Amino acid sequence: MAGVTNVVMSVLVKICGLNSPDAVRAAAEADFAGFVFYPRSPRNVAPAVAAELAAKLPREVKRVALTVDPDDAFLRHLLYEFRPDLVQLHGKEPPERVAAIKRAFGLPVMKAIAVHGADDLRAIEAYRDTVDWLLFDAKPPARAGALPGGNAVSFDWTLLAGKTVGRPWMLSGGLTAANVALAVRRSGAGTVDVSSGVENRPGEKNTLKIKDFIKAARAT
Repeated sequence: MAGVTNVVMSVLVKICGLNSPDAVRAAAEADFAGFVFYPRSPRNVAPAVAAELAAKLPREVKRVALTVDPDDAFLRHLLYEFRPDLVQLHGKEPPERVAAIKRAFGLPVMKAIAVHGADDLRAIEAYRDTVDWLLFDAKPPARAGALPGGNAVSFDWTLLAGKTVGRPWMLSGGLTAANVALAVRRSGAGTVDVSSGVENRPGEKNTLKIKDFIKAARAT
């Protein structure tokens, strides 16, 4: 029809757990760059180190600070040193705590929701009016020492198909270059997040895997 233009939107990509100059350079074509500030994680970096790494990124790549149940003192130090564009809360922060962080620090906030089954998606309503973004990640495996995220496990992506979220959201958990297209088709995700899926081992990013993941996600 004359006057009608078909617009094809590309899937947005977040590469998380960046902790080396080579990994940061490989992630320069992503839309979001995630840095982990959680001592138990093999991807943990100091705020000052993350700031140096993030300085190598193009300005249009959004800097994301992943934290787990942070207190105000830590957030104050982190935001002073690192100056993120988005704070990711990946712990057990209740909606009241999320709202308090937004009020105190005035930055966009993304809350991670751990998903195993459909019942877990009830949390959407609890956080919808508080956050700027939601992130759906696989619930950590039931084993000692399991991290809140980055465990290379996924959940049933069809649980999100057609779901009214009411906020921008990301899909995470067990994604790789080989399965990201399928994950997008089954979930309807417009933004995908990867960490373990672009690593040789926990905490060691593989630059070729990062580039392959971005290419595969864009191709969807």
